[in-house]
Amino acid sequence: MNIPEPLLPLFDEGLVDEVLRPLMSGKEASVYLVRAHGQRCVAKVYKDAQHRSFHQRAAYSEGRQVRNTRQRRAMQKGTGYGKALLEAEWQNAEVAALYRLREAGVRVPEPYHHADNVLLMELVKDDAGEPAPRLYDIRFSEKDALAVHEDLIRQVACMLSAGLVHGDLSEYNILMGREGPVIIDFPQAADAAQNQNSERLFLRDVKNLADFLGRAAPRLRDTRYGPEIWDLYARAELRPDSPLTGRFQRRELPPVDTRGVLEEIRASEAEATARPMSAYQLKKQRRLEEARAAREAEEAAAAARPAQKRGHQPAPAPEPKAPAPAKKPKRRRRRRGGGGAGGPAKPAPRP
Repeated sequence: MNIPEPLLPLFDEGLVDEVLRPLMSGKEASVYLVRAHGQRCVAKVYKDAQHRSFHQRAAYSEGRQVRNTRQRRAMQKGTGYGKALLEAEWQNAEVAALYRLREAGVRVPEPYHHADNVLLMELVKDDAGEPAPRLYDIRFSEKDALAVHEDLIRQVACMLSAGLVHGDLSEYNILMGREGPVIIDFPQAADAAQNQNSERLFLRDVKNLADFLGRAAPRLRDTRYGPEIWDLYARAELRPDSPLTGRFQRRELPPVDTRGVLEEIRASEAEATARPMSAYQLKKQRRLEEARAAREAEEAAAAARPAQKRGHQPAPAPEPKAPAPAKKPKRRRRRRGGGGAGGPAKPAPRP
């Protein structure tokens, strides 16, 4: 078949010799069966963000730490550089989870190489040596369903004891290999201690297993493995080989001794009071006392002002001044020989 463009760098580097056929296409990636160094393996090509249908990614990636502050700011702001970092972080999370879970003893594929949006890993085979089918594609008897469920419950318990929650576990991402069920697809794996959604995701994973396998074995739908395993994890008592029953009743917490708490607080306060104060504490106390004294003096002065006003004798009113004599109106002088008020004055005759 034609070589998909994302696999061309692997051909150039000599990591892949031939693309045999596509295996499956999911919401996160497309998977191809390839031949590398004479053996068949799987090449997982991650889809671009705009072509994916995986929703609410923030709920799964919460708690993942980015040490570089510049990269962390870019990822929070959603810049082009930050989006590229988010894509790389999403893919690297799967590779890190595969190595971590294989070391813990969980049955997952072995990763070989990861670069340029492509993950090269082990091919999970069935008894005939062909690619293993999904759990969804198999019809189980009641006995087989119970055995597979027991195996998967032990796997998810081992996974949680390693500190990880799959987050999207279902019949579509579990392969029935020759050695038993193999769990795949981990880009959304959540850190059980750092992600506040981890308990909800874990309980949903376990419920998905019981709902699907419960079609063949209805008794599985009444089990409570999820709360039982999580309770052991929360109490730091979960081990890969912890005995599990599927029956769980939440333990009631003992009543809170409020009287004892108050007595402890009083005892601590008395001890702190009896202890000699340091130079810093003495200086701070002196400043508080000076500020309190100044405030009290100011309040006393403010209270004394109205009393002084009440005891003050008012000054006698000034005697009224005698009115000034009225001025006589000025008389207007008339010009001699005038021709009237409105006419021009005539010149006087010469002697």
